[in-house]
Amino acid sequence: MSTDAAATPANDLACIEVHDLTVSYHKKPVLWNVDIEVPTGKLIGIIGPNGAGKSTLIKAVMGLLPLASGWIKVFGKPIDDARQLVAYVPQRESVDWDFPVTVMDVVLMGRYGRLGWFGRVRAEDRIAALDALEKVGMRPFAKRQISNLSGGQQQRVFLARALAQDSQVYLMDEPFVGVDAATEKAIVTLLQALRSQGKTVLVVNHDLESARQYFDYLLLLNMRVVAFGPTEEVFTPELLQKTYGGRLTILADAADAVWRAER
Repeated sequence: MSTDAAATPANDLACIEVHDLTVSYHKKPVLWNVDIEVPTGKLIGIIGPNGAGKSTLIKAVMGLLPLASGWIKVFGKPIDDARQLVAYVPQRESVDWDFPVTVMDVVLMGRYGRLGWFGRVRAEDRIAALDALEKVGMRPFAKRQISNLSGGQQQRVFLARALAQDSQVYLMDEPFVGVDAATEKAIVTLLQALRSQGKTVLVVNHDLESARQYFDYLLLLNMRVVAFGPTEEVFTPELLQKTYGGRLTILADAADAVWRAER
């Protein structure tokens, strides 16, 4: 376990290295002096209060934000040289769902890195897209306009786009928000399947009880790294209180203690 420092188990290869990372908005730091090494082939949850910098960290790894200081490497390379190895699922609220495209169009976007922007879609790309839709239970909707889907269906389509990319690392920003129980279960099953293939998945998550259940590792973040390590080591009252402060509510019953945080 790591608290306020970088750590990776000695027998694990770090697929993402973040060193001395500071990110600022309008000269105000949102992330400060972040150091982590992300082990390969794990499901990793990123948790913390609102404004903790969780989404900012994901975007910084993707190279979508300027860095005030520090560096990030993916498999030892800058993101611009390793972008093919990383797939990104943004928050649903950040997407223009009224854009006139079909489900198939969206999933094929996951293949553009292989084709180039002016490359022609091949039969193998369509097969990969349909296979990805099959895995998320959305193949019958391939010709449907994305705007005509429910929130849970839209989230499944964006997961299919990431699957079609066939990456080594998957970064997902709150994929469970606004989805029904069936979709959440389907997403978790998909994440576990990716892990079984040796893929690494980082997920921004806000629900503490599901975080304890779903993830191998947890990154507790509140502008700085509070702790990072195996879930059973860092999911403790002391570290959660340090992460959430007064926003943490403890609901205890005779069997267990359930930790929840206000979003």
